[in-house]
Amino acid sequence: MILSIESSCDDSSIAVTEIETKKLLYHKKISQETEHACYGGVVPELASRLHAVALPKILEETKPYFDQLKAVAVTNQPGLGVTLLEGIAMAKTLATLQNVPLIPVHHLKGHIYSLFIEQETRFPMLILLISGGHTMVVRVESFEKMEILATSMDDSVGESFDKTAKMMGLGYPGGPIIEQLARKGDEDRFDLPVPLRNSKLIAFSLSGLKNAVRLVIEKLGGAEAMSEQDKCDLSASFQKAVKRHLLQKSKKIFKAEPIKDFAIVGGASANLYIRNAYEELCNEFGKTLHVAPLQYCSDNAAMIGRYAVDAYEKKAFAAPEEVDIIVTKKQQSGMLL
Repeated sequence: MILSIESSCDDSSIAVTEIETKKLLYHKKISQETEHACYGGVVPELASRLHAVALPKILEETKPYFDQLKAVAVTNQPGLGVTLLEGIAMAKTLATLQNVPLIPVHHLKGHIYSLFIEQETRFPMLILLISGGHTMVVRVESFEKMEILATSMDDSVGESFDKTAKMMGLGYPGGPIIEQLARKGDEDRFDLPVPLRNSKLIAFSLSGLKNAVRLVIEKLGGAEAMSEQDKCDLSASFQKAVKRHLLQKSKKIFKAEPIKDFAIVGGASANLYIRNAYEELCNEFGKTLHVAPLQYCSDNAAMIGRYAVDAYEKKAFAAPEEVDIIVTKKQQSGMLL
């Protein structure tokens, strides 16, 4: 079995995965959303302290599996340095005490493997990864070969949802709140710009749209003066603009890429409005849409463990002293490291 640890942001999670069957034997996640909600976003130092409390509590429940562990896996990039450190310190200690190999896991690759929890790996595949920190399209040909075809120039999809919700005083996390309000709103009331609409550039950008939302809120007298219907309509209009932006750039990629399997992963992939839009796009281009179960869209150790199963078979190990936090810059293109 492989024990996996995830602490890249504000979710403390540990899982145990059976190597041969890929069966998820244990999985638990403790969210910090309530603690961070009053700040309108994640406070890194607070998140680190909460991980220091939550992770040992979860680990205690996995002790019955310790004697059967063949490896320990842990997210080591990308993420918040102070929160990654909590998971890495635990993983190093456990791997040393149990005398088993350590598997460092790239968080974004973990999201890709959320598609294969308790399933066989299926490549090649085109992947749209939309999360709190990233927006990108990746061509995945194999475990070793993952190439970024397009990425965000500024705000990610998840980040833009959170910031829009914060501007309207809706709370955190913003994605689910915006989606819920949008169901009761008129998406055509506010004519928000579609980012990079007239640009041939295959990339994503949401900072301009976020600014357009801010101007609408100001015209309405500020968040305090907005009615409930105002917030519903603006949420729907914003969500529509995000969808149109994602689809416009994805169409260009679909025309150039013959791969028939396409997937959406990451926390923002739980948005059913966006999922349904991509279902239609895939039907138009003769592609098959794949999505992770809703409970595995956000950060979790189950996806880290599933990636680690393939890494274990390829002996992608590291000594404890070799594993550390890796601070990565946003990649515009090239291989997903």
